[in-house]
Amino acid sequence: MDAINGFLYGLDVALTFNNLLAALAGALAGTLIGVLPGLGPTAGIAMILPLSYSLDPTSGLIMMAGMFYGAMYGGSTTAILVNMPGESASVITCIDGYKLTKKGRAGAVLTIVAAGSFVGGVLSVVGVMLFAPALAQLGLLFGPAEFFALTAGGLLLFSRISGGSLAAGIFPMAIGLMLSTVGQELVTGQDRFTFGVSDLTLGVELVALVVGLYGITEIMSVVANLQTQVKPLPVRLRDMFPTREEWKRSVAPYGRGTALGFVFGLLPGPSATMASFASYRLEKGVSKHKEELGEGAIEGVAGPETANNAAATSSMVPLLALGIPFGSVTALMLAAMMVHGVQPGPMMITQHPEVFWGVIASMLIGNAMLLILNVPLISLWVSLLRVPNHIFLPIILMVATIGCYSVRNSMVDVYMLLLVAFVGYCLTKLNFQLAPMVVGVVLGPLIEKHLREGLFMSLGDISVFYTSPLAIGIWALVLLVLLLGPIQYLLSKAFGMKFKKIIPESSE
Repeated sequence: MDAINGFLYGLDVALTFNNLLAALAGALAGTLIGVLPGLGPTAGIAMILPLSYSLDPTSGLIMMAGMFYGAMYGGSTTAILVNMPGESASVITCIDGYKLTKKGRAGAVLTIVAAGSFVGGVLSVVGVMLFAPALAQLGLLFGPAEFFALTAGGLLLFSRISGGSLAAGIFPMAIGLMLSTVGQELVTGQDRFTFGVSDLTLGVELVALVVGLYGITEIMSVVANLQTQVKPLPVRLRDMFPTREEWKRSVAPYGRGTALGFVFGLLPGPSATMASFASYRLEKGVSKHKEELGEGAIEGVAGPETANNAAATSSMVPLLALGIPFGSVTALMLAAMMVHGVQPGPMMITQHPEVFWGVIASMLIGNAMLLILNVPLISLWVSLLRVPNHIFLPIILMVATIGCYSVRNSMVDVYMLLLVAFVGYCLTKLNFQLAPMVVGVVLGPLIEKHLREGLFMSLGDISVFYTSPLAIGIWALVLLVLLLGPIQYLLSKAFGMKFKKIIPESSE
């Protein structure tokens, strides 16, 4: 079916009671996770991952997608009100958002953010609807060699682009790849690295890994850096209406933020965070009121918040159309689909159209829910900041432990949860990136699968992996991206050329 008919079919799927409830629950839970400092969308999805296994694949993915873009919206609330970003994509919002709050415009700014998130999400859904099927058709040209290049190359790119030094991404990625080899080997069925523990025959449970690596690690980080809770300013409903001038100045940033966020969502790495920083940098270059940016300009809030929500939506394209997660959130969604027996990729549109189009259509509905519900509920979300940490954090720890145990009813998973949490906390303190470990665990079996399929079909001839034009093109692109930094450095040394960074080093 074409894009229009597919989207209409997706609306029919998304408008069922169970899927509407899943979208609502995910959007509200995501907003809550975004509002609470220290917990981002990845930690939130890790928390609800066990719950998604009890739902059908469409409802589970709709809930996780709602959690993702809901957190993008919720993270801006505390950034604007108390100068404390709920998650990394809202860091840049603190600059102008909090200054506008001190000027008495908190309610209007929150309304501008809500509208911008809706605009960015809806327009990005249109882009996903138009481009995802085209990418899926392109994916039909892929065989084992091409998929091996795509998965292995994508893994290398993600480990490098996620930030930090080369070792900060490669080392956790290697740990993840090693963990992915635990359990029964896919071809022969022999046990590998189980050390006689029968519960490890099925491999390292991904729920224990991600909940420990993100959820418990984040709790440990918050406890280790406890600060006095800041009392947020009250926001009344009658203060939510922006002036005509504020609306007028927000229209152009909405458009620029949507276009920029959609593009960044198609790229590997922390797309929402990158999009928000790039949008702010763009506004400083093209805004008619650039002298006000940094002192309380509405453009400095409207553009970045629209961009991060658009990026959160468009990041579904690589996942659904190619089966490649370009971030930790989409890696968790890929894991959930694999547990349900749904393989994302080019054939997903024909094999599971209800999942593919249902998730895309639900993002339109979920963004509308966020706009309608969250404006009057902003005061409620802010009041949750008054809950003492010594009450809230133990509740999260208890829910995470119960959820982890309930997947396989195994204490080994609970022990793995605690072990991974300790390892994740140590890696965080040493400035290592955690996301490459998750992607390594998820993509490791796929890389091995495509490698062995290619060797089997070519009767052991490894030339199949570097003679395909598509595979050669993918590897060339991977090498270009990996070597771009050193090339720029050499050129700057040789010819004195200067290269501007897309993301500024400091948000101050």
